[in-house]
Amino acid sequence: MLELRPNCECCGRDLPPDSGDAFICTFECTWCGDCARDRLHGVCVNCGGNLQPRPIRPAHLLASKPPSTTRIVNPDCLAERAPG
Repeated sequence: MLELRPNCECCGRDLPPDSGDAFICTFECTWCGDCARDRLHGVCVNCGGNLQPRPIRPAHLLASKPPSTTRIVNPDCLAERAPG
């Protein structure tokens, strides 16, 4: 089951479980759409994997399968990366 992290690991922006603007890699590193596109160019700064839209967990499952509350920030992603 996905961890559903609460924020972008780059800029810290809140990404609630129903956000359509959250992107993840295979290790569930979580990024907002702006950072995923403009800073990371679709590549996870942590593992080098590609970024995909994070699925939305249905609201009726959030009580029994809550999202993570642990905030993670990776300051390395703040440096603008070249595409490719």
